[in-house]
Amino acid sequence: ESRAANAANKEINIQWYIPSLAKPSNDTETKVLLLYAYNTKPVKISNIKIFSSMSIFSGHLWIPLARIISLREKLSNLKQQVEMLMQSSKTLSSASEPTRFLEESETLKIIPSKKPQMNVAKVHLDEKTEEMAKRCLSEVKALLSVVPALSLPLTEIPFDVTLQSIASLEDMFDPASGCIITEESLFSWIISLFH
Repeated sequence: ESRAANAANKEINIQWYIPSLAKPSNDTETKVLLLYAYNTKPVKISNIKIFSSMSIFSGHLWIPLARIISLREKLSNLKQQVEMLMQSSKTLSSASEPTRFLEESETLKIIPSKKPQMNVAKVHLDEKTEEMAKRCLSEVKALLSVVPALSLPLTEIPFDVTLQSIASLEDMFDPASGCIITEESLFSWIISLFH
């Protein structure tokens, strides 16, 4: 029986494994295993036994659990800060727009969405939030960099900051679940750390 797997675009799939007994030798702190796989071109697998591709990559990293929990908390705070910035910019823009009333012939149509869509508009960060983002992303870089010597703190943000990209990073560092990342600039940055 053939299995099917599809990835219409570039995507990274992240999963966590928390071993109950297995621990890296000579290590006292609890570590968890980050499993990742990504494709750089669209993929369709119809038979796993005969499939081979030059555009699919996978790997794993042992990461201290305490650092993941700490980073996720910081990313959660960053996401809240980005949400507040977006809310304040909406309030400012709606205050400057003239109010327009519906005419009798017009009807207000509300189309319910199946799933609430996360905002993908680029957010203009204030100085405080930008510094907060740089610190969080420097920590992400330090955790994921295969070559620790190259994990210097970031001087600029390496991808477009959107509410979706920050939420994706927060999900990525949730050891209780996995996530799929498809945002172009975030995808490119994360796979650059795995090389």
